[in-house]
Amino acid sequence: MTHESGEIRVLVENSEYWLRNNGDLAMLAVTLRRLRQRWPDARIGVLTDSPVLLRAYFPTAEGITVFDDDPWAPPTWLEDLAARLGPAFVGPVVLAWLRARTWLPQKARGARRRLKSALTGRHVPPITPRPRPHIGSRRAVASSSVLVVLGGGYLTDADAAQCRRVFSLIRTAADHAVPVAIIGQGLGPLDDPALVAMGREALQRVELLALRERRRGPAIADRLGVDPDRVRVTGDDAIELAHDLIDPTSDTARGGGDGLGAGIGFCLRVAGYSPVDEAARTAVGTTVRVAAERLRAPLLPLIIAEYRDQDRKSTLPLVAGATRVVPPLPRYVHPAAVAERVSDCRVLVTGAYHLAVFALSQGIPVVAVTSSEYYDDKFLGLADMFGTGLTMIDLGEPDLAARLSSAIATAWDEAPVVRAPLRAAAESQIALSRAAFDEVFAITERSGHRDDPGGVTGR
Repeated sequence: MTHESGEIRVLVENSEYWLRNNGDLAMLAVTLRRLRQRWPDARIGVLTDSPVLLRAYFPTAEGITVFDDDPWAPPTWLEDLAARLGPAFVGPVVLAWLRARTWLPQKARGARRRLKSALTGRHVPPITPRPRPHIGSRRAVASSSVLVVLGGGYLTDADAAQCRRVFSLIRTAADHAVPVAIIGQGLGPLDDPALVAMGREALQRVELLALRERRRGPAIADRLGVDPDRVRVTGDDAIELAHDLIDPTSDTARGGGDGLGAGIGFCLRVAGYSPVDEAARTAVGTTVRVAAERLRAPLLPLIIAEYRDQDRKSTLPLVAGATRVVPPLPRYVHPAAVAERVSDCRVLVTGAYHLAVFALSQGIPVVAVTSSEYYDDKFLGLADMFGTGLTMIDLGEPDLAARLSSAIATAWDEAPVVRAPLRAAAESQIALSRAAFDEVFAITERSGHRDDPGGVTGR
């Protein structure tokens, strides 16, 4: 458990290294709080591309990059300054730096290639740069007390690069006798033979695999050879963050007035893993605006994925022209602020999974719109865990507008009825999730792992 310095070191594999997804930040916030409650003096490192922005969001955590020569070195003065300034100030500067670091070298290589082609008169094919070894993450995990793999939906064919990265990190931890706990994970769809082979090798070596749903995850874990005694179904760890916004002395959510919000929350996710054609976008936007007018409800555009303004670009144009639109929250807010804005809704229409988590956890019914198997699994698994309050609409249906309009009207009418059972389901999942964390604590404290970074070089 301890190292030669007497420290407990917890390494958190963060699912989104740029820290631009409010759902991932919500899971990270809950995870860090629970770890700190158990081990007040532990060093908690989080893998990220931006230690500075991490400290702005979470001042007691330490950012570790995959390229760090000395991953457990003390935080820099710049990180300490960021912890005092907060993400609203630090975020825009860090994002500009990340973009420049990532995209300017790509543009420079392209310019050199085009110049060489022009000078020689021959086509010069693009050269993929050789990736730098991930020495930092390997050294960090080898000298950790435990590796905690944060919840998410990235162990799937739809996110192959992240999937490979995490499986590789798990193998490194196991090779150095560092216990591995995977928490709040949405496993699959996972059918790619290469990923399945990697997953089989890695996941059989974890001490605990806590899944956020029971509909598909346990069967996939079994297919990968994970010992069933090490598998738990706990629900999503972000449930606790949203449920904490409920006032325990009454039936109201903060900002929710009499306990039922007045608005319709809305987010349409458009991405490679969630494709939505122009006709479906138009139908969804028109239907939501008409429903808000009919119900005399304000529209609340809600943002989960901020990376490249993903949800803003696909959502905000669709609420333009509505009679009453609540301005969206600014970028770089704490995820609890997003969950609190959800509490102002009586109904949520969403293509973003974690907004549905925030809503259901507070007792707010959800109309989920989806266009892919990946998102079908997300929403069906969530619906199964809560038992009520979620209606799923396929964006490819020919009668999309009618189906969506009817679902919004039904959810609006049923909001008072589903409130109590949804909150009870959230409380049950929070208890399961906390029990899984108790197992993580026990596993770590039993292991007695000591600092042994020897032999950790290269990829």
